[in-house]
Amino acid sequence: MSINLTVRKLLDFLIRKRHWFLFILLEIISILLIYRSNAYQRNIIFSTANVVFGKVISVSGNVYAYLHLKEVNKELLERNGELEMAVLHLQDQIEAMVADTVRFSGFVPVDSVDHFPYSFITARVVNNSVAKIFNYITLDKGRKDGVAIDMGVVSERGVVGIVSTVSDHYSVVLPVLNPKFRLSGKVLGSSYFGLLSWNRRSTRYANLDELPRHVDFQEGDTIITSGYSAVFPEGLMVGTVSSFRKQNDDNFYSLEVQLATDFHTLKNVKIIRNYDQAERRKLEEEARAHD
Repeated sequence: MSINLTVRKLLDFLIRKRHWFLFILLEIISILLIYRSNAYQRNIIFSTANVVFGKVISVSGNVYAYLHLKEVNKELLERNGELEMAVLHLQDQIEAMVADTVRFSGFVPVDSVDHFPYSFITARVVNNSVAKIFNYITLDKGRKDGVAIDMGVVSERGVVGIVSTVSDHYSVVLPVLNPKFRLSGKVLGSSYFGLLSWNRRSTRYANLDELPRHVDFQEGDTIITSGYSAVFPEGLMVGTVSSFRKQNDDNFYSLEVQLATDFHTLKNVKIIRNYDQAERRKLEEEARAHD
């Protein structure tokens, strides 16, 4: 019964709109006649069809590319991380070669060059707070992905924080924007280091304190990690010097550092794995136990 009713409605619709269907049919026949009997119009129609087809292909290509941006960004993030690790590896090799050249007149032991203890794990930010005093960041990678407590976290621009808590599939990061966070940093090109901490006034700035007054620097200089911890390798971007002042002790400066990482737009990060971290910390704890 319902099928007959549907067919009847369809027939009624076709009858009511028959003049439109007749018009469309005659238009198609006219176009076909023009196309077959006139070379000029045939070329015009063919050219127009090519343009329209090209536009459709272009739009569909753009839509496809947009839908796959997430995969492309992930690949770029992984490639960028690989390049950063390669740069740090080369820097480590150069420093070892220079040191060994001075001591052994060109002989470089293989172990000192080949051993590079760092690798990384890519992760995505699934929760992030920036408006609180004690801010935290949640990542979509956890213990089953190789993440552990006290691993360093960086973005494509600079330092983000340190892993503080880990579950099987997620991890929580103590970011620079947390008063508990401390980082050993230095001015690029200098061997003197200070202690970086958040100033609690802005999400874009932190302070580098206890930097000796005889260190040569100026506004705009780059601040990097010092490498004096088992968390971050030396040379990672932290920010740039925005301003500076003397501390209460005239022997030290306090630098205001504009952070390289924009925590408001943070989406993808890299977790740094240091294979020598456990050995180093165990040795340092044994040394402190004898104090």
